[in-house]
Amino acid sequence: MQEKMIPRHDKGGIFIHWFNAVCWITLTLTGLGLINEHWNPLGGWYPAMMRTIFGSPEMLLNVHMYLGLFWAIVVIIYVLGRITESLAFAKESFSISPSRDMTWMVKKNIQMTMGEKMLKKLGMTTDIPPQGFYNAGQKLFAQVTIIAGAVMIVTGVIMFLSTMILNNPNIVAWSRTLHYLFATLALAGLIVHIYMAAISREERPAFKSMFTGEVPESYAKHHHELWYNKIKDKV
Repeated sequence: MQEKMIPRHDKGGIFIHWFNAVCWITLTLTGLGLINEHWNPLGGWYPAMMRTIFGSPEMLLNVHMYLGLFWAIVVIIYVLGRITESLAFAKESFSISPSRDMTWMVKKNIQMTMGEKMLKKLGMTTDIPPQGFYNAGQKLFAQVTIIAGAVMIVTGVIMFLSTMILNNPNIVAWSRTLHYLFATLALAGLIVHIYMAAISREERPAFKSMFTGEVPESYAKHHHELWYNKIKDKV
């Protein structure tokens, strides 16, 4: 008998998730290619390769700038067009229960890296605190996404305008620094998010739901019990 499926994401949410994923990965790859050889974390070979692929440093910069501008415009239109859903997402992301969420973060990381035996050795129980629509890890990544995304949009627009009308080197320099810092923060969160969602076998249903919009009832009950208890009588 096929297990009951629970609706989790609508088409709009699925679209913006994959739109962000494609844009962020592409912007990261092109952005790394813009960093000076002496400061590039990947070494001098990477910016040289990217400039060869795109034909010139100027073309690489243009691709990065205009793709970033396109991403920002689409995200802003999405947020304004779905303001109720966007505010609900932000509210859920920043709704923190310190004791429950911190306990989840500690136990879940130990469980995933060293197993439940280590939890017992450390004197901890193996039960994981119940979570809402998003678990503590997902909420942390969502917070990073919202804050870093807003900073990168503002600083990106400032740097974009500096090529045309803005002529204040101090503002541009600070914008570039903040842009790099928050891009690095977002990249770190993205790497963990990809591992948790796509590679971790336990979280595989969540990954599949970003295509189908649904998760198995057993997964919803076990991984997002607080959310499941709210909606179980409605589905």
